[in-house]
Amino acid sequence: MTEPTHFTAGNTPDAPRSDQPDLLHALASDLRDVGYTLEGVADLLGDSAYAALNRDQLIPALIATEAAAAGEPGTAALAAVVRFWLLAVPQEAEVLDAALPRTRAEGLVALGLAKTTGTEVAAEADLRPYGWESGGNGGVEIWVASDLAAHQRPGVLRHDHVLGIGQASTTLVQTTIRRPAERALDLGTGCGIQSFHLLQHSAHVTATDISKRALAFTRFNLLLNAEALKIDPARPEERVSLRIGSLLEPIAGEAFDLVVSNPPFVITPRTAGEAAVDQFTYRDGGLPGDDIVASLIRSMPEVLAPGGTAQLLGNWEIPDGSAWDERPQSWAGPDTDAWFIQREQVGPEQYAETWLQDASETRDRRHYQEAYAAYLADFASRNVGGIGFGMVFLRRPVGERRIRRFEEITYPIEQPVGPHLAAAVERADWLADHDVSAAHLLVAEDVTEERHQRPGAEHPGVILLRQGAGLRRTNLLSTELAGFVSACDGDLTAGQIIGALEALLGGTEGFDGETFRAALLTEVANLVRDGFLLPASPD
Repeated sequence: MTEPTHFTAGNTPDAPRSDQPDLLHALASDLRDVGYTLEGVADLLGDSAYAALNRDQLIPALIATEAAAAGEPGTAALAAVVRFWLLAVPQEAEVLDAALPRTRAEGLVALGLAKTTGTEVAAEADLRPYGWESGGNGGVEIWVASDLAAHQRPGVLRHDHVLGIGQASTTLVQTTIRRPAERALDLGTGCGIQSFHLLQHSAHVTATDISKRALAFTRFNLLLNAEALKIDPARPEERVSLRIGSLLEPIAGEAFDLVVSNPPFVITPRTAGEAAVDQFTYRDGGLPGDDIVASLIRSMPEVLAPGGTAQLLGNWEIPDGSAWDERPQSWAGPDTDAWFIQREQVGPEQYAETWLQDASETRDRRHYQEAYAAYLADFASRNVGGIGFGMVFLRRPVGERRIRRFEEITYPIEQPVGPHLAAAVERADWLADHDVSAAHLLVAEDVTEERHQRPGAEHPGVILLRQGAGLRRTNLLSTELAGFVSACDGDLTAGQIIGALEALLGGTEGFDGETFRAALLTEVANLVRDGFLLPASPD
């Protein structure tokens, strides 16, 4: 087994430098003092301009900050910093010197965050505030550096572009089940978003990427925010290990309690003679079709400790005439707990449009036409009629497998959904260890019942249970199941309630009590599994 390649470089070409601790400390202090925080930026811009900025629309923020730049010195200083980084508007050196007095324009250039052009200074990277609530520990606020995005710069993105905080990364953050872990792995770290969150509940985090520039951005972000992330800047390796390499290669032979990954899952046409420099490393895995996601899912159990879990995002191809989950089911091994939730399905045309727009490849008409046609030809070569996107939960069970779910949920769900997924896993384990018929059950607090019937009808034609939280499921109830749920107040066991229903509904010709009890008990277990019913005293 080869030794892992650790990344410790503090000076990588075309990336922020992390080998100047005094300047990093000065920058953090300046950003804090000028009020460059989520709340500070939101207050400066106002609600509508701030919302537009979160949609990558810069004009309202440009207007708001232009007015603020002429205001009071404190407001003008924050406006200059917002215009410099979030809006990518070059600033006079003396303006940045006043706004960031410890770092100054000279320090920004030395850190690789800026370049000078005459008397003006232009941003070489995006640096923005980011934060989240951290349970009972209050909030965490940091700053995150990444490459300037498509809406901040002209032309097609560079192929080694380091992505910032995007929809996919925040989706994974919200989806991840947060539990204490000794060793966590952030596979394909990018600028480090997942690692920042993992550090809040993991003793040690290993972050990997195939891109040296990505790891350089991650290292810069970790050390800039060392205090907030509880890292000793003199000994960062005590809490974080950065590894360079493809997929699972950098951690071969190691085991982790928790793995998260927003891998380069985008399905991109491959061409003969294509080199790695021709691919967008932040999104293209370099393999044909959805092989990158398939190979990760198949091999993930190798790096999970017993009881360890993995959560990742992915795309999967759906051949014409096939169910969406046919291929994903073939990837999940028989000895692995697996839960796939498809959140979206699009056709080849929409998929091509989305990712060509993502990399600003729409700006050259001829290139756009050729690239679009290549996408369609690539999908047609494998008879792909649709592409699914979703989230995946895997677990290496200590005993027998307990979870195997493949479901499509395309409507809005509660975020963060991670705590609800954790509760669902706990319920699956509870069902595996308990006799449901002996359980005392209660209706969950967020569950409501709806009854629909024709005017004048004696009985409802449709009875629905709805969840108001979590995955917000809806369940269609039979009359007997509705009667069961209405009796779930914790006093009687499930078996006793089913017995009472059998006595009430039985006695007719052809009624099979055993079949009735077994079918109803299966439906009750499903309601527990989905969180409509809960054990009154779970142990």
